Amino acid sequence: MGQTANQSLDINVPKVRREKISEAEASDLKAEVKDLLRRRKALLVAHYYIDEEIQILAEETGGVVSDSLEMARFGHRSEAKVLVVAGVRFMGETAKILNPEKTVLMPEIEANCSLDLGCPPDEFQALCNKHSDRTVVVYANTSVAVKAKADWMVTSGSAVDVISYLRDKGEKILWAPDKYLGDYVQKKTGADMLMWNGSCVVHEEFKARELQNMRRLKPHAAVIAHPESPAGVLSQADYVGSTTGLIDFVKRTEAEEIIVATDKGIFRKMELVGAGKKIIAAPTAGKSATCRSCAECPWMAMNSLIGLRNILRNLEPQITVSKDLAESALLPISRLLDFAESRRQVVFGNNDA
Repeated sequence: MGQTANQSLDINVPKVRREKISEAEASDLKAEVKDLLRRRKALLVAHYYIDEEIQILAEETGGVVSDSLEMARFGHRSEAKVLVVAGVRFMGETAKILNPEKTVLMPEIEANCSLDLGCPPDEFQALCNKHSDRTVVVYANTSVAVKAKADWMVTSGSAVDVISYLRDKGEKILWAPDKYLGDYVQKKTGADMLMWNGSCVVHEEFKARELQNMRRLKPHAAVIAHPESPAGVLSQADYVGSTTGLIDFVKRTEAEEIIVATDKGIFRKMELVGAGKKIIAAPTAGKSATCRSCAECPWMAMNSLIGLRNILRNLEPQITVSKDLAESALLPISRLLDFAESRRQVVFGNNDA
């Protein structure tokens, strides 16, 4: 692990909770949501990690299921007046920054992210002030207030290329917030990186020893991992990549079984492109009684059909970002988009979470 600049913060991780509704109630809710989307001239965009029913609703109504940056960009290309973001808080904020003229809603406005919560803006500002000689690069999984303090924003799919570019310019990096992704990037690039000590509660729970045991039982299975996972897991992976990259690997691999170290919500997309391949969750720290996330983001799980219906009925509460903060946060985002465009790269795929 590279040099970290702060003590890790203790994050209160909620239990995974889901509404219990009958099939008939779910059917009625989906029908009402479709009608409300049409009447509100609204577009539903959903993250790969969201529950399957909401993913399907997004696709059936002309929306998209993707990573957070593409969700925002897809909304920007749409003529919809209202953008409904099924994901976590920073995704709604990014959507608002890129779509200031649109009404941006979320099914659960309290849905957050351990990476975001673990990087408080004031503490991060103090670190930036202490290391003002470093170029500040933040991961997409951060609040708008943290993005506003950065020189660059990156996604998991673009981080290595951006840091390599800055390294070649002789720049030293202050990186936030994910220490595991930062460590992966530092090893790939050799850049001088000082890292914030944050982590994703889902990916941090994947364990190297348990993965070794699973590989012994399934010697022909491919192993793929998101780079927010610990180094001991990444070192065993046949492929490390963004959410979009992981899905693409499943599509093109000849392996009939794939062990996956990322949130289980992505399995639907993998099974759709996998042509009968078996998708297996990588092992976490414990059984369901003891693991904190069990390969499932508890904040993503807060998104529900009832919440989706209610937010479309009421159009409140909305995601709001002050003009000054939005303008400051747009600068590092725009640098990434311009960088990718100049190299004709795809920048999608931040966890993303």
